[in-house]
Amino acid sequence: MKTTQYVARQPDDNGFIHYPETEHQVWNTLITRQLKVIEGRACQEYLDGIEQLGLPHDRIPQLDEINRVLQATTGWRVARVPALIPFQTFFELLASQQFPVATFIRTPEELDYLQEPDIFHEIFGHCPLLTNPWFAEFTHTYGKLGLKASKEERVFLARLYWMTIEFGLVETDQGKRIYGGGILSSPKETVYSLSDEPLHQAFNPLEAMRTPYRIDILQPLYFVLPDLKRLFQLAQEDIMALVHEAMRLGLHAPLFPPKQAA
Repeated sequence: MKTTQYVARQPDDNGFIHYPETEHQVWNTLITRQLKVIEGRACQEYLDGIEQLGLPHDRIPQLDEINRVLQATTGWRVARVPALIPFQTFFELLASQQFPVATFIRTPEELDYLQEPDIFHEIFGHCPLLTNPWFAEFTHTYGKLGLKASKEERVFLARLYWMTIEFGLVETDQGKRIYGGGILSSPKETVYSLSDEPLHQAFNPLEAMRTPYRIDILQPLYFVLPDLKRLFQLAQEDIMALVHEAMRLGLHAPLFPPKQAA
């Protein structure tokens, strides 16, 4: 597993996590900026979730505040984890309707991009849609499948996650909108993903699993759902049969250059 310079903050004896004021300021900068950027770009279901969560602007929220809303809407909750967790832990949590949240926030120097998922990415990017039953059901199903999957199968499942939960777009009456948390927590990618620069392709789960990706670049291709309910429908299908078909067919050629050695 990769290493990280970040260390997740631990709660005190009362379960309260203390963050220094400088970290609350980073949260304030991020949420203030991103709420402006997502206007007219985020899908309505995500915006509904933002409204339900009522995230504070002046401080990093406590996980209990998020849990109260998620439990009341879809039965989900967030779980405090270290900065990076293994695949097995990730799938175990999703399978039990718990979304992992690392309790650290990026430094001011890494405001625009961070490879590790910090608390802003997880809470602002992902938690709003966990108030949506369709999205929550798909995420739960995904976790249960991943838990039983082999190491080879998990690699293909990871691509499906990447192309939907992290970097998915959806068609609406107003045009394409964003639902992927990896996009919604990034000011640059929020604008770029809906521009004419990247490719946009109608969502096909088999194609998504066969599409290579890199985590350190703007995505060259985004898959577009017809509507968010498509994820719920996919959760009722035989996803593992699609995984096996994707394994048989193999990967598409990457749409990006190989990563340069450091």
